[in-house]
Amino acid sequence: MLKLEIPGRGVLYLEHLVTDVNGTIAIDGELINGVKECIQRLRGILDIHIVTANTHGRQHIIDDILLVKSTILKPGNEAYQKAEYVNDLGCDKVIAIGQGVNDAGMLETAAIGISVISKEGLSFEALKNSDLIVPDILTAFALIENPKRIIASLRK
Repeated sequence: MLKLEIPGRGVLYLEHLVTDVNGTIAIDGELINGVKECIQRLRGILDIHIVTANTHGRQHIIDDILLVKSTILKPGNEAYQKAEYVNDLGCDKVIAIGQGVNDAGMLETAAIGISVISKEGLSFEALKNSDLIVPDILTAFALIENPKRIIASLRK
C-alpha cells in the first residue's frame, strides 16, 4: 500500500496499479526495456493489474515475461471496460497509467491518473483526464517509487 498525504487533496491509500499495455508499457507489442524490472519492484508497493485490448495479439508473451495474468478486454467499448475495472477495484485505491483514448475513462476514474507520452503518442482524451503527464513509462513508475514527486506535483 502507498499512503499519500497531498495538501489540499487529502490522504490517499493506494493499493492497486492499473496499466494499459500498447503505447504504455509496450510498443508494437514489445515490452519497453526496463518495464519488467520496475514492475518487479512495484509489486512490493501495489497490486499490479494489466488491462489490454491485446491489439498485437502478443499479450501471452508479455504476461509470461512479467509473471502476471492480464485482463484482455472484449472488442468494443474498451474505455468503458477499463473504467469499470478501476471502479470494481475501488477507484479511490487506484493509480492508473495509460495514453490512448480507451484509457481516458480509467485515468479519470482512478484516484491518480498518469498519462505517458509514447512513440504511439498521447491522445487528447487521455491527456485531459489525467492528473499527471510524464514523458515515458519509466518516469511514471519512478513517481510511484518516489511518492514525494507526486505530492509535489499535485499539492494545492
